[in-house]
Amino acid sequence: MAGFDWHGDVIQATTPVDKNYRNTQNARRFFATVCGASFTFDRDFMAYLKDGQTKTMGDAARERMSRRNPSR
Repeated sequence: MAGFDWHGDVIQATTPVDKNYRNTQNARRFFATVCGASFTFDRDFMAYLKDGQTKTMGDAARERMSRRNPSR
């Protein structure tokens, strides 16, 4: 069984962030769509994505928005 292709597969909020997660243009497009056009990766957020904790792309998007807007 092939794994998720972070370059070409459709990313949804329910897509699990696993040990094979990659910061691809496809992932960037997902985050820009959900978090806003000004989305950027930074080191802290990239570390969060790769920390080994169970999460989905929707969880990650909410985390990113909360880091940018702590009042939420």
